[in-house]
Amino acid sequence: MKHKRLLIYFSIALIISASGLVYCSPKKSTEIQLDINSSNNGIYRTALKFSEEVTWVYDSRYYTIPYPNGDVPSGGACTDVVIRVLRKNGIDLQQQIHEDMRAHFAEYPKKWGLGRPDPNIDHRRVPNIMTYFNRKGYNLPVTSKLRDYHPGDIITWELSPGITHIGILLDGERVFHNIGPVSKTDAGFLFKYPIIGHYRIL
Repeated sequence: MKHKRLLIYFSIALIISASGLVYCSPKKSTEIQLDINSSNNGIYRTALKFSEEVTWVYDSRYYTIPYPNGDVPSGGACTDVVIRVLRKNGIDLQQQIHEDMRAHFAEYPKKWGLGRPDPNIDHRRVPNIMTYFNRKGYNLPVTSKLRDYHPGDIITWELSPGITHIGILLDGERVFHNIGPVSKTDAGFLFKYPIIGHYRIL
């Protein structure tokens, strides 16, 4: 019986080879053990799905967008990757940051000379996201130990003095982000630049 099955498999292989067809197994997501809370699990899975299925051209321009649940027309900056992933998990950063800024405007950075909140852009700025996450208690210690970072964690970096960046950890040191020219995953990116924020949505 075993020899008969082998003969059948071998015959199929010969037919495929002769016909010029090539069989490719479906693309599989990286499978890892998720020993984390359900929110982080969802963020990880959404980020992984986006990283495999879509590509956003880098675009950090100001847009007037709907409120709530507004999104830029196409592409986006590093923050828009996080915004879209969280929105798929029931978290509208645009609305949540805008409402928090309206109530606690003095707690947010004054880098841009604004006198009041702007729902078109506030949630698309890394320092504002960091401030909101800190206020919500999502912040975790920044360390140099990989074991302290889980899939689905949101990380912020300082690329150069005054230039901040944000992305989502997938597995190992691999990050899903948009640092230009398009959104992508980067293996080994986690510790490439100084980490200035480490967050986990509880």
